[in-house]
Amino acid sequence: MRKAFRILGAAIGVLVLTIVAFCAYVALQGIARYDPPVTPKLSIKATPALIQRGENIAQLLCIQCHANEQNRLTGKRLADVPAVFGTLYSANITQDPEAGIGRWTDGELLYFLRTGVRPDGSYSVIMPKFPLMATEDAEAVIAWLRSDRYPVQPTRDEAPASEYSFVSKLLSHTVMGAKPYSPELRTIPDSTDEVAFGRYVANELVACYACHSADFTRQDPIHPELSMGFYGGGNELVDDQGKPILSSNLTFDEVTGIGRKYTKAQFVRAVKLGVAPNGSLLRYPMTPHTTLTDYEAGAIYEYLKTIPKLPNDVARKSAAMALAEK
Repeated sequence: MRKAFRILGAAIGVLVLTIVAFCAYVALQGIARYDPPVTPKLSIKATPALIQRGENIAQLLCIQCHANEQNRLTGKRLADVPAVFGTLYSANITQDPEAGIGRWTDGELLYFLRTGVRPDGSYSVIMPKFPLMATEDAEAVIAWLRSDRYPVQPTRDEAPASEYSFVSKLLSHTVMGAKPYSPELRTIPDSTDEVAFGRYVANELVACYACHSADFTRQDPIHPELSMGFYGGGNELVDDQGKPILSSNLTFDEVTGIGRKYTKAQFVRAVKLGVAPNGSLLRYPMTPHTTLTDYEAGAIYEYLKTIPKLPNDVARKSAAMALAEK
């Protein structure tokens, strides 16, 4: 028996030493780095329609995080990122060859959108990745980044370097590390299949689940439906006053979700204009998604009907959190 305890104690000791050594490595190494990637050979033929599609997507995904007060994509402080991740700034993604992405190839941009890995192997742990975005839509974003549109015109202005917390560093080496790049050609589902099309818009294009699931650190961008608390809300965000706010439960749970609170028309209005059924404005960080079409927003609603209902009373938790602050 004593021998068994000695073996167990030694095993625990080795485990503790391993964890301590790994944490020390993370603290010294910082954010994970990778070998410079072998990126696809790609040359996108831009058309006015493709650039416009890219601009519509950029309004949903890029501009809010990267645009400065002059609407140039120079990068800025990400004030709505919870403090546990550190003090974070987005990057300059204008066409400037030094401060921005002016020297990147189309293939390097596609690889980065999919994985978060830059051409030099450095890694953006916080930036959303889009491994499942349709190839046509990803190419549209790249075409827009290459276009003559004002926000992406070259400027050398850039935000300060991010000050990552140990949590961010640790996550970059573990559950939020880069996923493998897939060269698979991905297509937009047939829009006549409203549920499949809504799944694409919600999960693979806009990544609504990222905010409306339970925890940023427990998500699966390759299999979004395996994310913890999928669309059940409760993920802690930060509002425009710097105070914590919990994301809403978007499942159709009859008591705590949106099943009895929103008609389809009301949901479309909320997503596109940021207006709740009672006429009040939805609180930041939920912003109007004006470049989504009514059909796209309505398709999200039809898709949300099909996912498992999760009872999660976010309103009660938010009230308790507000009371605790007083």
